[in-house]
Amino acid sequence: MTHAYPDRVLISGGREVGGVGSFAESLRAGFAEYGIPVEIVPPAGVASRGADLRSPRVLKILSTSAVFVAPFARRTICVAHGVPRADAQGWMRLGSIIASFKLANRCRGAQLVAVSHYTAATLGAVFNVRTDAVVYNPAKPLYLEPAPEPPPESGEDRRYVTYVGRLIRAKNLHRILPAVRDLMDETPGLRMCLIGAGEERATLEAMAAGDPRFEFHGTPDDVQVREQLRRSRLFVSGNEVEGFGIAYLEALAQGCVVAMPACGGGLEIAPGMVGRAVQLLPLSWDRAEVVAVLRHALREPWTPIATERFSAAAAAGGYLGVDARFLADGIVWRGRNAEATAAIPALEEQAGRGLSRRRGISQ
Repeated sequence: MTHAYPDRVLISGGREVGGVGSFAESLRAGFAEYGIPVEIVPPAGVASRGADLRSPRVLKILSTSAVFVAPFARRTICVAHGVPRADAQGWMRLGSIIASFKLANRCRGAQLVAVSHYTAATLGAVFNVRTDAVVYNPAKPLYLEPAPEPPPESGEDRRYVTYVGRLIRAKNLHRILPAVRDLMDETPGLRMCLIGAGEERATLEAMAAGDPRFEFHGTPDDVQVREQLRRSRLFVSGNEVEGFGIAYLEALAQGCVVAMPACGGGLEIAPGMVGRAVQLLPLSWDRAEVVAVLRHALREPWTPIATERFSAAAAAGGYLGVDARFLADGIVWRGRNAEATAAIPALEEQAGRGLSRRRGISQ
């Protein structure tokens, strides 16, 4: 059987700062390398795209909040971006998310992909949700460009502890800030930058109490975020059940040492760097223990990270691999871009390990 690339890809988007928004934009860049046009649609607008949902020539990649259209769609991949948590989202929201995953499991025209093996294992063990593949989230190509070394005479130095993402309770910034203040008190010139928006901003600003060493930068564009990462020595975040942690990868690629909780999907990014460029925060959140980890992280030299498997092209190849194996076995790809087509078997193996070989809709 032969099969062509999809004519188009429809991706449901998300927030401007945070995982789903970054995921959609990065994946758009990846499919562009295969010559496949992508349209990003707000989750609320997906239901109005009836013709595209029914079309077997349009590949649909749906985030959690758009999975409800899966029963009415063909050629669909639903994405589990993480593990829902009742303490942050409430039991009703948790129930609706798990129900959407279960719905994807039951839909003959859909597959469920997890963004990390941690997410897949937790959904399976705790909620009995089956995932059909794991495809790591891609980083935006901008963040994979290596940071240039400043001239020795420039006097520029990495003097920031930085956080990038939504300012929400689940990120545990309210537990990290006191430890960072202790670290700044013992490290002259050290500052902290928090990039993002959310309901915790007022609380965090109150904790900073006007200390000019804490900077709140709202939602700058990607170029400004990348430049901030290039001025940073340490990147911190504290969500214990982070589905993948694309910000960790972006920070590592830009020369930061990363401090993350000792669990979650972020540990899959560079397990060989744990104890070096990746430092693990204690789950007790004991202030003295957190300070000790951050202090050690400041002394740790940065180690270059291999980013090929997290590129936009690798992620797009992973999703095309899921699409191909779902539609039929033994497919011969007929793509627009011959070079990209030749690379897809390796990308499938690299980004789509663990795919189930079950048959789906017929063409």
